[in-house]
Amino acid sequence: MAPVVDTLRLTAEDAQGLLERKEVSPAELRAAYLEAISERDGELHCFLRTTDKVAEQGVPVALKDVISTKGVETTAGSRILSGYVPVFDATVAARVKGAGLALLGKTNTDEFAMGSSTENSAFGPSRNPWDPTRVPGGSGGGSAAAVSAGLAPWALGSDTGGSIKQPSALCGNVGLRPTYGTVSRYGIVAFASSLDQIGPVAKTVRDVALLYSIVAGRDPADSTTAELPEPVRLPTADSLDGVRIGVPTELNEAEGIEPGVREAVRRALELSEQLGAVVEECSLPRSVRYGLPCYYLIAPAEASSNLARYDGVRYGPRAEGSSYQETVDRTRDEGFGDEPKRRIMLGTYALSAGYYDAFYGQAQKVRTLIIEEHREALARFDVLACPTSPTVAFPIGERAADPLAMYASDLLTIPSCLAGLPGLSIPCGLSEGLPVGLQLIGPQFGENRVFEVAHALEQALAFDTVPERLR
Repeated sequence: MAPVVDTLRLTAEDAQGLLERKEVSPAELRAAYLEAISERDGELHCFLRTTDKVAEQGVPVALKDVISTKGVETTAGSRILSGYVPVFDATVAARVKGAGLALLGKTNTDEFAMGSSTENSAFGPSRNPWDPTRVPGGSGGGSAAAVSAGLAPWALGSDTGGSIKQPSALCGNVGLRPTYGTVSRYGIVAFASSLDQIGPVAKTVRDVALLYSIVAGRDPADSTTAELPEPVRLPTADSLDGVRIGVPTELNEAEGIEPGVREAVRRALELSEQLGAVVEECSLPRSVRYGLPCYYLIAPAEASSNLARYDGVRYGPRAEGSSYQETVDRTRDEGFGDEPKRRIMLGTYALSAGYYDAFYGQAQKVRTLIIEEHREALARFDVLACPTSPTVAFPIGERAADPLAMYASDLLTIPSCLAGLPGLSIPCGLSEGLPVGLQLIGPQFGENRVFEVAHALEQALAFDTVPERLR
């Protein structure tokens, strides 16, 4: 008789221990997760597809469907890539495969990773395991919801303006957006090249650190990658003695932060002081005031350039026309959803003759100011702390017709993304019965320090990551 595996509570580190002690076989472990997917994914729609490949020797992993996987359809949540099966693996896919991790499947995403709720997927929305009437966040809602519901022990997502951190917060997981350039983008379906970054989602800080150690590092196929200045360490800290935590006033008192979110973060910061940390206020006035408009000029501009390759000739289905241009126009009209069309139009306008300097060029200057402002703050503090999301998970459909309200979901995650800094979200409590995320931002290449701070706080918070309705 096969052993019973509780996938809802099993961490990736625990799963690895089961395999090492031969308490379960790789096939039995994979089967347990596939059974959980069969039981719960019909309601949650975390996966776009699962794989039937023979399990390798390690812990199963799920990959967001912007990560190219050899022989497995990769759509980026878009009809325009329906049926596209890569002939190569993205670097991160190759690295998890090389570490022996078994691919469970590809997770749902907002189309081309454009969104904050996973409602923009051409294949239907994912749902939050804590309350299926609510969004799991986005664009990586599929990965975050899968981990939360015990459908995968860990997963990889992509983060442009908060697409790992925000869904991790809304689903009660730990999620890392690494320092820009520490994880290869080779083989990733591009959204905004100067912002996109692959990172892990898991139940614990140690699991996140372990998966990050597998995928991080220089890649000759991606010239923007860098060597890590030190090896990735699994955190062990249980104290915050000597740690300096900065609390940016603007990121903690921004308009739109719900009272329950504010209170949960306040309690977590008080707990940090009890663990020995020095917690002091600081200021990031430019980052909060200009971060959102800066991001929504740079990201759409780069998206309009990246998405120009989808013309019905090289990728996916084609809508035939009487001429090449009509074929391109019809293919894009039928293949792209509303959000990519909106961002392509905005980005093309920002890059057009006569407007480039006024919009895209000016946004890049503002980005430099945001980078400098974060550098100055992190010269005084080890980490900066604030809510990950202004709100808990909101009802499906509530913001679908209001793009500006949807964009505001990333108000608190965008500034550090523009600065290229590592940001980690950990669950710090509940509001209205739904998870609240605490965001910890570190200096460039400061992942190990962030892991230590987060791990110590995680142990003290003792947050139960299993959704109450599934316990």
